[in-house]
Amino acid sequence: MVRANGAVSLRELARVVQTSEVTVRRDVRALEAEGLLDRRHGGAVLPGGFTRESGFPQKSHLATAEKTAIADLAAGFVEEGEAIVVGAGTTTQELARRLARVPGLTVVTNSLLVAQALAHANRVEVVMTGGTLRGSNYALVGSGAEQSLQGLRVSRAFLSGSGLTAERGLSTSNMLSASVDRALVQAAGEVVVLADHTKLGADTMFQTVPTDVITRLVTDEPPGHDDRAATELQALADQGVQIAVANSSGATGHGPGQPGMEGGAAERRGPRRDVPLPGQRRSHGPGAAGGGPQLRSAPSLSEAAGGRVADLAPRRR
Repeated sequence: MVRANGAVSLRELARVVQTSEVTVRRDVRALEAEGLLDRRHGGAVLPGGFTRESGFPQKSHLATAEKTAIADLAAGFVEEGEAIVVGAGTTTQELARRLARVPGLTVVTNSLLVAQALAHANRVEVVMTGGTLRGSNYALVGSGAEQSLQGLRVSRAFLSGSGLTAERGLSTSNMLSASVDRALVQAAGEVVVLADHTKLGADTMFQTVPTDVITRLVTDEPPGHDDRAATELQALADQGVQIAVANSSGATGHGPGQPGMEGGAAERRGPRRDVPLPGQRRSHGPGAAGGGPQLRSAPSLSEAAGGRVADLAPRRR
């Protein structure tokens, strides 16, 4: 199945072989040990993940519940009348579907899928970049896309990617996509990364957003057996990244292996805190300090989040 499709999800594998995802996960781990495949994004891909990128049809079926929960939470950060940029990806496409209900919004994007999701939103203005169409993810890339972003200034950028680590930040498998994402970041006052737990700890070929440039991460709660994702979350928080955790299962309370998480989707009335930033974070892009247009302040997580916020405070050294 991996050879035929390039990628496959654990859920689909479990359905086809009529067994549990736990069993499939163990078998996939054994196949990876033999060098027959690589585990990625809640499923498996052909070996060589640093250079190979799954296409949109494969990505759209991976971690769907998690992406939906992340999009629901991230949409709560956007205020009426804002100007934002939204990058390409299946998670950002889910976000765009929810942004259609935000009046007075201006969305700049290089993604045809994001633009399509907003095409019939009467009160949302969509601005497309130029560029060359990359068919595997329906995104505009190249010098045309990058040049069209020069001189642009918006409040926030919402980006996804192929992997996220505390050491390198957000990364992707394609050089052209990475270049456009970096241009999107330069146009934004702050950067919000949307990444489900399967991308935490994964490292791919081209860095797009260094960790010290990421303002917030919106993710889902890693399962109890996923020590890598939990460790990476804490490492990101230690570096000052604010962590917002969406609950994709509908359960509330503390997640296994995740100390310091408080509240849940059903407990929104309780106290919630953002992860504190250790000192002033660097401003990004033209006009961040002194020059350029002044934008109104974006809402904090505790003001806007519709799910729960992880209080992963940096450890004392």
